[in-house]
Amino acid sequence: MMTLVNRRFELTDEEWELLRPFLPAPSFGRPRADDRTMLNGIVWKIRAGAAWRDVPTRYGPWQSLYTRFRRWALDGTFTCVTLRPRAPHVVVRR
Repeated sequence: MMTLVNRRFELTDEEWELLRPFLPAPSFGRPRADDRTMLNGIVWKIRAGAAWRDVPTRYGPWQSLYTRFRRWALDGTFTCVTLRPRAPHVVVRR
């Protein structure tokens, strides 16, 4: 497990462990950027209310963050993440 210094808008290790199972598995092809780093960047952007271009580079290129955000929004990942903890009896098909 990777331990990170938590900044103001970053997920704790406990939060990450709860969310990780809901994220899609990596597909074949080019290795993708770390999901935790990407999710921290997305959370930073939303909480800060900043433009994608203003997300700190420690989270990766803003274009990659936006693409991951868009992909997860369209494929239902964020729906799974938000619904499942509140309704553990709900089965979400992926």
